[in-house]
Amino acid sequence: MEEDRREAAQARIEAALARIDAATSILSTSANGGSSKVMALINKHEALREDVADTLRDLDKLIADLES
Repeated sequence: MEEDRREAAQARIEAALARIDAATSILSTSANGGSSKVMALINKHEALREDVADTLRDLDKLIADLES
């Protein structure tokens, strides 16, 4: 049961990241050479994406520790 909830939460987060990636691609394509604001947004997105990935790894480890 706990595993199902964790997998569902991870699937939702991965879907959100995919939507963010798609939006980032659209922004970078429509930026016509990349304005500084768009580039700053893309850089911030990448940093946030890395933070989310790190947090998911931490949560996975925490859950694994609690289950053992």
